[in-house]
Amino acid sequence: MPMPPLLARTIAQARLDAETLAYVDRLPMPGDAGHGYDAFGLHRDFVKLGLCAAKPLYDSYFRVQSFGNEKVPKTGPGVLASNHSGTVPTDGMMLWADVVLKVGRIPRPVADHFVPTLPVVGTFFARGGMVGGSRGNARALLGSGELLMIFPEGTPGIGKHFRDRYKLQKWRVGHAELAIRHGAPVIPVAFIGPEEQMPQIARLDRLGKLLGLPYVPVPATPLPMPVRYHIHYGDPIPTDRDYRPQDADDPDAVAEAAAKVGEAVQALIDAGLKQRGGRLFT
Repeated sequence: MPMPPLLARTIAQARLDAETLAYVDRLPMPGDAGHGYDAFGLHRDFVKLGLCAAKPLYDSYFRVQSFGNEKVPKTGPGVLASNHSGTVPTDGMMLWADVVLKVGRIPRPVADHFVPTLPVVGTFFARGGMVGGSRGNARALLGSGELLMIFPEGTPGIGKHFRDRYKLQKWRVGHAELAIRHGAPVIPVAFIGPEEQMPQIARLDRLGKLLGLPYVPVPATPLPMPVRYHIHYGDPIPTDRDYRPQDADDPDAVAEAAAKVGEAVQALIDAGLKQRGGRLFT
């Protein structure tokens, strides 16, 4: 049975300070239908509950530092496109928290098709803003002026071998198609840190299929290590400057735009690694 908003609100009020609670109450929620939920299940009280879970990791465990978050548009449609890694997708949780806390928007993470079907977890994520990765969902949200959060590497990103860390895997193009169709800027994002948090030594593909997952990872550590997360936001890439909405149906134009985003993300990764140096935990 799904958790009722009253229980989520009660837990949040017990765990979060009054300033944070008031801050979340002021966040814009464009799709609010007047009864607390939007059409995709987002509810403000569950954003607060999500912060209850995310803030201890954000503040004390991964000690997130973000750079350039002022580049994220405060209003209007946009697409955050980030690298993905870490064996478990805590980078998505930290990016969501960073945008909520530092930008003042509730981003809408676009998840792989299997995530919304997960018992309990899928519903909890949806209440905090996640949507299933269908084009219809993404188009509806961008059309309403919302901010999407997309990891174009998908599940292969978090499952990459340790030797391939900080090298982008196959860069999907859906984010570019959506951005072009709606004239939305794409904001490249790079994570430094998650690649080292939980090295993967094997993956169980058959067991994953039995469980309805892409695979089951076999990590070298039982839990993610407390590496420091650095999030780097790049300059927005304005798709409406070089493309027309109808170019969203041109595979060559979409591939070109996606490649520009991938190159920007890789450049941010390379610069972030130089900035961090060999300091994984400080």
